Parts: sequence; structure tokens; C-alpha cells
Amino acid sequence: MYRRRRRAYFVMMGICLVLFVSAWAFVRLWSMPAAIAMCVVAMVIPPVAAMVANRKGPEDRWWDDPTATPPRPPSSRPHVRLDKGEATGDPESDAWWDELDGKKRRP
Repeated sequence: MYRRRRRAYFVMMGICLVLFVSAWAFVRLWSMPAAIAMCVVAMVIPPVAAMVANRKGPEDRWWDDPTATPPRPPSSRPHVRLDKGEATGDPESDAWWDELDGKKRRP
């Protein structure tokens, strides 16, 4: 799929260059409105080519791939100390609170 998208991108950009160069090389000698119209069409092609090239294919693996390991959901109980002596269940948070409270927790 990557080759097909890359090929489509380069074909579209090649068409863009051909339109732009031919519009000002020889079409302008025949018809100025036609040359301007060709440049307007050539102006629209690069964004479309970028969208085509960056489109996700059905077998592409991207950053949002569902087969990747999902992030761990947060625990149902928030790490909030209701009482100064109560542990939150998170050792790092407990150590931080103990440091703030000025005491050392024994395991």
C-alpha cells in the first residue's frame, strides 16, 4: 500500500509541475485565461496529493493501531489521602505524602 500511495503522490505532483510549467511556457501565448486556469488547478493538486499520500490503508500500522497494547486504565479509587494516617495504595504517592508530613512509613 505504501508504494501505491507514494506512486499516486508523485504522479499527482508531476501533473502539477507539468500544468504549471506548460501554462507559463506556451499556453500563455495562446490564451492567458487558460494559463491562469491551469495554474489554479495546479494550486489545488498539492494538498490533495498530501491527503492521498497520508491516507491510512486497511493493513497499515499507525500510531492508533488497535493491536498495540492499550494504556492502563486509571484505578477506580483516586489517590487521595482522606486522613493523614491512611495510605492511598500508591507507594510513590504515599512516600511523597510521608515526606510532606515529615514521617517515615514502615513497610
